[in-house]
Amino acid sequence: MPIESADVTLAAPDGPMPAFLCRPTAATCLPAVLLLMEAFGLTSHIREVAVRIASEGYVVLAPDLYYREQPPTTFGYDQVDAAMARMYRLDFGPPIEQDLWAAIAYLRAIPAVDADRIGVTGFCLGGGLTFLSACRFSPHIAAVAPFYGMVLDEWIEAIKDITVPMLLFFGGQDPYIGRDRIRQIETRFQAYKKAYTLRVYPNANHGFFCHERASYDPAAAQAAWRELTAFFRAYV
Repeated sequence: MPIESADVTLAAPDGPMPAFLCRPTAATCLPAVLLLMEAFGLTSHIREVAVRIASEGYVVLAPDLYYREQPPTTFGYDQVDAAMARMYRLDFGPPIEQDLWAAIAYLRAIPAVDADRIGVTGFCLGGGLTFLSACRFSPHIAAVAPFYGMVLDEWIEAIKDITVPMLLFFGGQDPYIGRDRIRQIETRFQAYKKAYTLRVYPNANHGFFCHERASYDPAAAQAAWRELTAFFRAYV
């Protein structure tokens, strides 16, 4: 499927927010996906994932959530400390929620997008923010699929507000998100009788989907991609 892409700018609460937008050419009334970046920023890998999702028939928007910071806002996968320091400077309260809403609103305003068919996915930092999107913006999105996102306690408490189907991906060897935390999340979904599917790949580490990382797990990545695309076809 032919894809067109461009760097665009969104009007965000604290100024212009750069983003990468891609979509199938000459198509209308398309579903859309908000793709949320890793702690390493809006990297070439995230752009590649955006194109890959767009090739499945979606308009895809990947915003640079580090737009408040001076460059660099992307980091190599060997710059873990610098990326983590940048991530922890984010305000995970109203500012990041406003940024997420600005991105969703941007997608909803695109004439070619069916505003009732917007999914959200993301990796690492973006996985956590995908989870947050479900907690805060369920009335405005159709489905969410977070990859190995670190989930804050208050977001677990907010599971009660989620009204969209969720597909959650984790690695069984992830040093940042242990099995106890995964069980805690799942227990809360079950307690509130929420629609969710949980996939834990036993031998996979954090970042297993990214082929540029040492933790890349081809088998888990391929399986997760099949699950993700089937999930979005069903709900978005």
